[in-house]
Amino acid sequence: MPKTTILDIYKKKAEGKKITMLTAYDFPTAQIVDQAGIDMILVGDSLGMVVQGVSSTLPVTMDEMLYHSKMVSRATASAMVVGDMPFLSYQTHKAEAVRNAGRFLKEAGCEAVKLEGGSQMAETIRAIVDAGIPVMAHIGLTPQYVHVLGGFKVQGKDEATRQKVLADARAVQEAGAFSVVIEAIPALLAKEIHELLHIPTIGIGAGPDCDGQVLVLHDLLGLFDRFTPKFVKQYVKLKGLALDAVRQYKDEVETGAFPAEEHWFK
Repeated sequence: MPKTTILDIYKKKAEGKKITMLTAYDFPTAQIVDQAGIDMILVGDSLGMVVQGVSSTLPVTMDEMLYHSKMVSRATASAMVVGDMPFLSYQTHKAEAVRNAGRFLKEAGCEAVKLEGGSQMAETIRAIVDAGIPVMAHIGLTPQYVHVLGGFKVQGKDEATRQKVLADARAVQEAGAFSVVIEAIPALLAKEIHELLHIPTIGIGAGPDCDGQVLVLHDLLGLFDRFTPKFVKQYVKLKGLALDAVRQYKDEVETGAFPAEEHWFK
């Protein structure tokens, strides 16, 4: 299959076909996601929580994001790979933001980048897009702003925050973002944003009316169980299956059942 491009994403929206997106952080998981026919792979800074075991996305560095993005890009034949710009890689100066965004394409093989923030990031988005780098925006609950928001809380529930989310949606579209992730807002507000914008909307905890959906792969597979957000559906509980397999291996080694004759050379 040919690589998914921005034009393919726009076409899906125009035809009313849902867009699929999942995270991946290494070669084997990216292969699975790509072979399943998912449209876009996000190399998310969520790797800080689900791979590194830290409590938020804030400690994740540019070097770490590039390292994981390279592995994902190597494994991906058809999905568009989107690199997630980590905290402080784009918030300080526009020139630094453009340079770091470019590294995802130049060094890691990504086709686009994602960054968090709405109106306050509009000029930065415009500068990155002007440099020839596609940008996926991210509004609503933005995990890198966790301390400003007072925790991982649903956004847009009152009129003031509702108007802010709407303003952010308009701002990122006008700045040139090719799509926008909308996280943890009421479904009716997400529907309003979907009807307001002409760029594709990708929901996570934003109800059914977005143009597409994204989930963290480790949540979907039941590999991350420190907490489970309301918007997550676990399609399988792989952690339990893996734990059973490792316990069986331990038992067979200790009892001498493994290796059996078919597992050694003669």
